[in-house]
Amino acid sequence: MIRETGEWIAEGAVAFYSELMKAYLWLALFFLMVNGAFGGEVLLGNEVLAQGGFKVLKGKRVGLISNPSGANRQLDSTVEVLARAPGVKLEALFGPEHGIYGDVPAGEKVESRVDPRTGLPVHSLYGATRKPTPEMLKGLDALVYDLQDTGCRSYTFISTMGLAMEACAEAGIEFVVLDRPNPLGGMRVEGMVVQEGFRSFVSQWNVPYVYGMTCGEMARMINGEGWIKKKCRLTVIPMRGWKRSMTWKDTGLPWVPASPHVPHGESPLFQVATGMLGEIGGVNIGIGYTLPFQCIAAPGIDPHAFAKAMNGRGLHGIRFKPITFKPYYSNFKDQVIGGVQLYFTDPARAPLTEVNYHALEVLKQDFGLDLFGEAVKAKKSFVMFDKVNGSDSVRKALQSGVASRDLASRSKVEEAGFRQKRQGYLLY
Repeated sequence: MIRETGEWIAEGAVAFYSELMKAYLWLALFFLMVNGAFGGEVLLGNEVLAQGGFKVLKGKRVGLISNPSGANRQLDSTVEVLARAPGVKLEALFGPEHGIYGDVPAGEKVESRVDPRTGLPVHSLYGATRKPTPEMLKGLDALVYDLQDTGCRSYTFISTMGLAMEACAEAGIEFVVLDRPNPLGGMRVEGMVVQEGFRSFVSQWNVPYVYGMTCGEMARMINGEGWIKKKCRLTVIPMRGWKRSMTWKDTGLPWVPASPHVPHGESPLFQVATGMLGEIGGVNIGIGYTLPFQCIAAPGIDPHAFAKAMNGRGLHGIRFKPITFKPYYSNFKDQVIGGVQLYFTDPARAPLTEVNYHALEVLKQDFGLDLFGEAVKAKKSFVMFDKVNGSDSVRKALQSGVASRDLASRSKVEEAGFRQKRQGYLLY
């Protein structure tokens, strides 16, 4: 009898603890779902559109601006998703810089053609025109935008987006943005806004060099600030689960290269940190090697001394490691060059734009390599450097010897003004 009672008590305890564990599991699952952390998912605009049964596009004849980066978490391209979406009539594709398949090198013209996979016409937005023509938009009810940009003003996709918005306004058709994360995060704002006379396709909008907005938020600002001739009928499909503090690695999303030299999710960080140097010349920034935008190197540079000097600058969240390599194309092809490779230890807070300024200063002061001076001797034009910076004031300050830290601090007032101006357009 005692043994049977003990067995009953043991069985009861097991059952009690079993039910208790189930309750804890359900409670944990509830909190994960409430906090959007279940599966670590950030839902992209294209996924939210699909979850909603494509309601926004139902019954409409649609054009799509995209490239391989326009994909969902399962790596299904938006081209394929819209082509088979019930009630949606995908009629045309539009190719930005690098083309609809991302296979055209930077700066090279994209040709209009027929897509062999879908049989749809592909209209080039980086060739004879950078703005959709009335003929391209003829017969469409909506033009959809799904491109992954880098969060840097000089990356041309946001220029394409705004000009397409203007064309849609003129044609009286809807413009739909499937929103995506800013890979640099939504908090970071760096650099001066564009000055009059320096507006170009790499500085189209009056925003800082690093603007801290998603493409959907940027579209709202372009429309709201009157930066295009006529406001368009804009629809933004927001993401779910994205927070402004997130850099790309925090999203849990796979990175599809947005262009040939932006191969992984940290590439946008490197692009901002060294891209200006690439416009001056005199150094190799990893283009033509396996580390695009991740290096600063040149012939005759002692990599260990350079790394020590750059680390001595005390830039938060960035470390510089000595590197020696031989580019297989681009500048210094087949030459052994020395320099530094960049590593980010705090991607969300590392000052990116400043790296360009400090590297210029260190190379000149510690190694006698004056990149601007060498470019002047070679009669190299600074037009593209000024376009990327949105003015010639940055170049003139650097040429006159303004300290890198002083130059970075000059932009703080403009950054603060922009933060305030953008506030009404933020979605997250």
